[in-house]
Amino acid sequence: MKILHMLRFTTAARALMLGSAILLVLGGCASTPVPVSQMAVAEASVQSANSSNTSEHAPGELQIAIAKLASARAAMSRKDYVEARRLAEQAELDARVAQVRAQSVSARKAAQESQEAARVLREELNRNTYN
Repeated sequence: MKILHMLRFTTAARALMLGSAILLVLGGCASTPVPVSQMAVAEASVQSANSSNTSEHAPGELQIAIAKLASARAAMSRKDYVEARRLAEQAELDARVAQVRAQSVSARKAAQESQEAARVLREELNRNTYN
């Protein structure tokens, strides 16, 4: 009789331990929030960066942001929320880098054009002064 009682206890203890382990695993999954707002911010950043200026002056940086956003979407569909959040944050930053790079290139080109126009104007003034 005692052996039967101990077998039941061991089985009950195993079931309790298994149930506890399952709850811990499920609790760990449930504690990772779905990164809805971070995904929305990343989507908006990449969409904002996806302009003709950025496509022309920072295509590599823009493509990196687009690829990371696609990977974040894939992680969301797999319910890998930690990875989705990480990739969404990176996509947002990469999109901002693309915008800043494009603005920098545009500003540099505008400065060069202004310098060239000033040079041409100086030459024209010098020519008129000596004639």
